[in-house]
Amino acid sequence: MEKYKLTFELVPEECWGYSLYRKLSPADWDKVRKDAYKRAGYKCRICGAKGRLEAHEQWSYDEKNALQKLEDVLALCHACHEVKHIARTQMTGRGMDAMEHFMKVNGCSQAEFHEALQKANEGYLKRNKVEGWVTDITWLKDKFDIVLR
Repeated sequence: MEKYKLTFELVPEECWGYSLYRKLSPADWDKVRKDAYKRAGYKCRICGAKGRLEAHEQWSYDEKNALQKLEDVLALCHACHEVKHIARTQMTGRGMDAMEHFMKVNGCSQAEFHEALQKANEGYLKRNKVEGWVTDITWLKDKFDIVLR
């Protein structure tokens, strides 16, 4: 079990750019994201914020088998979504905002934020040593009967 409610998700570089939003038809993407919002009660699945939501693809990584597997699509507020994608957020100059949101949601200190980020980066570096990642999106077929073209 995770120590924190809100965590970082650092995608291996070889998997960058893979997005259901880009792979699905607009109608299928709407079906997936609207289902995520409904399942979350139209609030952020992590911090409970209401308002505009974003759909976040939750993946698991099996380094031994080089398998990136879609586990769920979550409804997140913009602030939680920025924390999930902390590296991209830092590149856009919003790293301090993301850090503050992480600390607020998790009730932790700045030192604990940096410790959690370091641990996430260690996992990221380990996954980047793996080559030939395969993407498993059977979750879409099982839940929505969606198959990519």
